[in-house]
Amino acid sequence: MGVIMYYDRLRQLEKDGRKIRILLVGAGSMGVGIAWQIAHTPGMELICIVDTNPEAAVNAARAYGAAYEMAAPSGPFPKRDAVLVTTDPFALIRREHGLQLDVLIESTNTIGFACELCLRALHEGIDVILMNAEVDLATGWLLHEKALEQGRVITSDAGDQHGVLMRMIEEIRMWGFDIVMAGNIKGYLDRYATADSIREEARKRNLNPIQCAAYTDGTKLNIEMALIGNGVGLVPWCPGMEGPPASDVHEVFSLFDFSRYGNLGVVDYIVGSKPNGGVFVIGRCDDPIQVPYLKYYKLGEGPNYLFYRPYHLCHLETPCAVAAAVLDKQSILWPRFGRLNDVYAYAKRDITAGEKITQGIGGETFYGLIDKCSDADANGCVPITLLEGEGKRVPRLKRTLRKDQALTIKDIELPETFLLQAFRDQEKMINSKPGRIHYG
Repeated sequence: MGVIMYYDRLRQLEKDGRKIRILLVGAGSMGVGIAWQIAHTPGMELICIVDTNPEAAVNAARAYGAAYEMAAPSGPFPKRDAVLVTTDPFALIRREHGLQLDVLIESTNTIGFACELCLRALHEGIDVILMNAEVDLATGWLLHEKALEQGRVITSDAGDQHGVLMRMIEEIRMWGFDIVMAGNIKGYLDRYATADSIREEARKRNLNPIQCAAYTDGTKLNIEMALIGNGVGLVPWCPGMEGPPASDVHEVFSLFDFSRYGNLGVVDYIVGSKPNGGVFVIGRCDDPIQVPYLKYYKLGEGPNYLFYRPYHLCHLETPCAVAAAVLDKQSILWPRFGRLNDVYAYAKRDITAGEKITQGIGGETFYGLIDKCSDADANGCVPITLLEGEGKRVPRLKRTLRKDQALTIKDIELPETFLLQAFRDQEKMINSKPGRIHYG
C-alpha cells in the first residue's frame, strides 16, 4: 500500500471524526521528530509521551505543538484535553485507565526494558512500531509471535534502512526479479569509535554520544542488515559483510562479484558513496521478453540491475508503519526467517579479565558484526545485544580479549536479566516451530 493511498485513507479517517491514538516512548532526537510528524499527519493523534528525562518528554510535546500536562507515574491522570507527559509507560497502557491507545511507538535505546514494554502493550491490545532496531533484532521473533497470539501487529519502522529496503524489495519482487543483494550506503566507518571520540560529532547532530558511536562503529549498520536479512532470507557473504569504499552507487557492479553468490541472496554495503544516506537493491532478471524493456528503460544490459533510493527519512516515514499496522493489520518487516542472522560482539581494544561491561552497543569495549547464526552460534559467539545490563547487574569478562577478537560465551559472565530470559524463550519458540527455514 503506497503512502499516497494511506494519506487519502487517513484524511478520510480524520474527516469521519476518528484518529489513530498513539503512545510515544522515547523522546530523544528521533522521538522529537516523530512527535512533530504525527502532528502533521492526518488521522493520527499523540496521546502520551514518555521519557525517563521529563525535559526530553516536554521537548517532544512542544514539537507536537499541542497543550501538554505532566503526570507522576503513580498519580492520577489529568482529565483535561492535553498530551500526557510522564516518565513511566507501564501504567499508561493498562486498559482501565481509559486512554484507548491504538499504537505504541518504541523509540528508546533500551533492549530489555523495550522488550518488556512491547510485550505488555501487545497483551493490552496495542499494536507496536519499533523505531528501536536493537530490540527488534534481539527479540523480534518472540514479539511477533506474541503479537499473533493477541491478534495484534508488531513491525519494524518504515523509515529506517531495513524498513525502506523491505518496501523496495516487495516492489522489485512483484516485478519478477530475484533479489541478489540488499545494500546499505554508509557515509563513514570507524570500528573503534567511542562515545568520547565521537562526542563533538554527536553534539553537532543532537545525538546521544553512545548512540552516535553505534552508528560510527558500524554496529547499527550491521543490525539493520541483519533485520532485513532475517525478514527476507538474505545472509552476509562473510562476517561483517564486505563493505568496499565507493564514490558512486553505480560502482557496485565492479566492486562485487554477483556471480559467485549463486542462488544465495546477500546483504552488504558500500562506504562513502553518493547518494549518501541511501539504500540499494540488486535484482536479477534474464527473461528474454523482459530484458529489452529493461534496456529501453536505461537500466543496463543485465542480468543484474541496480535499484536505489537516494535517501531514507526515518521519522518522516514512521506514520506509514503506523497506518499499515492499524488500517491493514500488516507488518512492514518482521523476522519471518527467525534468527537467520545476528550481530556478534568483537573487541574494540584489549579488554582485561575481570572488567565489567557497563556499555553494550555503542560502548568503548565492543563493536558488532553480522554473521550467519548457523556459523557464529556453533562457535559460541555472543550477540552484542545481550551485553546490555540491568541495573547493577552487568556482564563481566572472565578472560582477556585482544583487539578485534570475537567474544565467546566462555569469555563472559552474563547476568540473569529479563532480556536474557526473553532471548532464551525466543530460541525455544523458534526451534519448536515446524517448517522453519534454515541455511547451512
